[in-house]
Amino acid sequence: MTVQLNHTIVAAHDQQASARFLADILGLEVGPQYGPFIPVEIPNGVTLDFMEASGDITPQHYAFLVSEDDFDTIFGRIEKRGLTYWADPFHRQRGEINHNDGGRGTYFDDPNGHNLEILTRPYGSGG
Repeated sequence: MTVQLNHTIVAAHDQQASARFLADILGLEVGPQYGPFIPVEIPNGVTLDFMEASGDITPQHYAFLVSEDDFDTIFGRIEKRGLTYWADPFHRQRGEINHNDGGRGTYFDDPNGHNLEILTRPYGSGG
């Protein structure tokens, strides 16, 4: 059996700005609008489809596995924008990165309060 995540919907108060934020931070492109969605495709083929939402948005967590070089580049964009980042998902270790499993990781929020993460080693991979 082959099962792959194809896409997920990301609620946003301003779907265009939110898609642009993610694409700019990760160094990706915003795709053309498709129905009610504005997609950002990740290099492994998974698409994050931003959809306009009104009212409260329940924050979700989106983690992106990146190379060491990409971590440096993306982290540089986070710092350049003056974004707050944390070493942990509970936002207790402000201004730090973690070194879980011998890699590096950090968490930061998007404009809608979604908890974004970049990490260089999958959790549980040792190190």
